[in-house]
Amino acid sequence: MKLRTSVAVAASIGMCALAVGAAGPASAAQDDEAMVSVFHAVPGLTVDVYANGDELLAGFEPGTLTEPQALPAGSYDIEIFPAGADPSGTPAIQKTVEAPAGADATVVAHLSADGTPRLDAYVNDVSQVPAGEARLTVRHVAAAPAVDVRAGDQPVFKGLENPDEDTTEVSAGTISADVVLAGTDDVVLGPADLDLKEGTSTVVYAWGSATDDNLALKVQTLAASHGTPSAVNAGFGAGTNDSDAWIAYSAGFGLLALAGALTVRHLRARDRA
Repeated sequence: MKLRTSVAVAASIGMCALAVGAAGPASAAQDDEAMVSVFHAVPGLTVDVYANGDELLAGFEPGTLTEPQALPAGSYDIEIFPAGADPSGTPAIQKTVEAPAGADATVVAHLSADGTPRLDAYVNDVSQVPAGEARLTVRHVAAAPAVDVRAGDQPVFKGLENPDEDTTEVSAGTISADVVLAGTDDVVLGPADLDLKEGTSTVVYAWGSATDDNLALKVQTLAASHGTPSAVNAGFGAGTNDSDAWIAYSAGFGLLALAGALTVRHLRARDRA
């Protein structure tokens, strides 16, 4: 085991103990931090995720959306390998992503429109929502053509293409939503009920592959003004179970490991100065 990995693991254990003692996950980013979630939206591929050369998530399963964790703001070189693969080899996906200070972001490993694995980072809008309203954002991260997103059979977003997103503010309440091929009434997902609570920001991900007939939705709900987010399923696709909860917990542990590794590197650099 490399020395830097040993130190990172030791640091992560200490940080996890501190986090548990502090009664739960962080709910807001400090001025020099970003709140980061990770969504694995590549069907059929369990992966190991590395950030800046350190293992971040091991055995990360498709459809899993981690709870947000506070990380130092900055650039992260993300490499994704099939689970158990040699990390010195060529990653399946590689990209440098930015975690802006004070931002709430979600990093998404997904398929492009033509089915190529890719990685994108989205900044979540958690600014205040007007009274009586909720914010709805839809992100197209599926291997599928352009789509329209409808609420009550009326288009809310038109011609949304991978990997784009669109957002609007709507009256709070429960809406029935579905996804159709752009310009048609051909339903490819749904309908499903979305509970848009007043003052929240709800992000809906359309993910999977149209060719492989495994399209699904994932829903991420965030309270305005950096409230504590949660992840739920939209009523179709894979359901939530205890295994999913354990994977999400393990993923959060991995994010803390990365924060610990970066902290140790900073202290080493300071000691050498």
